[in-house]
Formats: sequence, structure tokens, C-alpha cells
Amino acid sequence: MGKFLASTTLAFVALTVPALAADEECGSITVAEMNWASAGLAAWVDKIILEEGYGCDVGLVAGDTMPTFASMNEKGEPDMAPELWVNAVKEPLDQAVEEGRIVIASKILSDGGVEGIWVPTWLAEEHDIRTLKDALEHPELFPGAEDGSKGAWFGCPSGWACQAINRNQFIGSGAAEKGFELVDSGSAAALDGSIARAANRNEGWLGYYWAPTAILGQHDMTRLELEADFDRERWDSCMVKPDCAEPEVTEWPVSDVYTAVTREFADKAGVAMDYVESRAWSNDTVNEMLAWMVENQASNEDAAYEFLERHEEIWTRWVPAEVADKVKAAL
Repeated sequence: MGKFLASTTLAFVALTVPALAADEECGSITVAEMNWASAGLAAWVDKIILEEGYGCDVGLVAGDTMPTFASMNEKGEPDMAPELWVNAVKEPLDQAVEEGRIVIASKILSDGGVEGIWVPTWLAEEHDIRTLKDALEHPELFPGAEDGSKGAWFGCPSGWACQAINRNQFIGSGAAEKGFELVDSGSAAALDGSIARAANRNEGWLGYYWAPTAILGQHDMTRLELEADFDRERWDSCMVKPDCAEPEVTEWPVSDVYTAVTREFADKAGVAMDYVESRAWSNDTVNEMLAWMVENQASNEDAAYEFLERHEEIWTRWVPAEVADKVKAAL
């Protein structure tokens, strides 16, 4: 999910739902199991809790941001998209919410989707590096450039929208004049590999990354302060463009990540809708679970059960005690 670019502001829709008994069956529900790990994990957590705790019959359907949104908007199915990165569908989603076809139920990622420039936490603490300016004063701490006399700034994977943004952040920060080289990571796998390689060698690393992701669950990284606010006009007119003539360092926007449901689901789901509106988790929690998935070659379903067993203190806050007891018994 490193392709998201801009933030959005959406008004939550106030809902009035019937107060059904927690043990009353809520009927059949379809949930989109999106094709990235954090969303797949969320779909399986929802499936288990809704089935075991609320008596729903949950069917998972394969999904991706654009086709899932289009189907919900035009056909009213699936009933729910647990993790919708709304920046990709901002304008049509705003319209669908305004016209009452789709309801924004909750902000599932409490921190939002985060992008930035990161360094290993141990290095940040050892050398008192908190900001990008701090890091750029020490190119010797960040090996990996083709020119061994320079520090490496690992950029966004080729072909992704954030590649242009990284180029502009690099130029705007004066990194080249500070002795750095912008390294084309080539792919997400190569970018991950550069972080893992630096960790194995106990070397410094500086570059672009985003959260939530497995790699940030596996390696303790610190996001550097850019000391520059997000400027929408500058972002849209320059920072996202590969030919920006005069880029300036600009903070990345936080991407809103919501759970979206159809109006029909919101009206019929009763207390199951209360659950959907209540649940949210942090990037740290998701990073941890994604790292566990990678390390154990686990499926979305495996990780959902692991989350429910490992983080009872989180998910039991989303549901009434009697529902939590049913889910625990099922585990």
C-alpha cells in the first residue's frame, strides 16, 4: 500500500440502528477480503467475531479497492469493506456517502496509513537523530550507495506514485549536496531486502517506507520528523509530479483508512453494526501481526486466530462481555 498519496476528510454518518439482542442471528453478510495482508487479516477477524459472537453467517469475497468500492456503490454488495484506503476513491466515495448508498462505519486504522523517511531506532537513539536534517548531517552512517563515499537514501519502488515524491523530497532537502545518493530500490521486495540486510549487518539505513507493514513489525524503525507541515497546494502542484521544478520538503499526508458498509447492512445489522463502528487498531498492532504472518508463513485466517488469542485486551473492548465470552469459547 505504498501507492497512496493524499489525505481526505470525510464526515462520519450518524446511524440509528435497532437494539437487537446480542445472541439474535443477524443473517447473511458478505465481507471483502482485500488482496493485501492487513485487510485480509481484518476480514478474518470480522468473520470470526461476527459468526461466533453475533450468530451471523459471513461469506468472504475476494476484493481490491476500486472494484470492491464500485460493486458496493452500484450493486450494494459486498456488505462490508473492512479496510478501504479512501484516498483512492475519494470523490465517488464522498458522493456515495452523501447520497446514502454507503456508510463510513469506523476508522479501522486509528493512526491512519503513514508514509515517511525512516531510520533504525537504535541508530536514531545512538546518534540523537530525530529529524531528516539530523540524518543528512551524517552520510557516513548510511551505506548502500553505488558511490561508497556517499550515503544512501533508498527511494520508493519503481513505478509507484511515491517514486516522484521521494525524488522531490530528496531534491528539496538538499540531500545530494549533503553527500547522499538517491537509490532506486526497484521493487517492494528489494526495498524490504535493503532494510533486512542493513539490520543483519548492524548498519544504518535511511529511506522511504510506510505503515502498517510486516517489515516495520520485524525491525524497530523511527520515522524522522521533516520539520515541514503538509501543504496541499504544494503537494498537488509539485510534490506528486516527476518533473517538479522547485520541490521543497513537505510532510506526507496521513491516509484515512476506513471500514465502509452498504446502507442496507447498516440498517439491518443491529448490534453487529455496533461492533463494526467500535473496532479499530493501531499500526503497531497490525505491524506486529503482519510480521508474525511472514515469520510463520501464516494465512489470514491463522493470523486472525493468533490476534484474538494474543490481544484479548484489544478486541474485547469492541464487543459486549457476553459476545466476548462466546468468541473466547469458540477459540
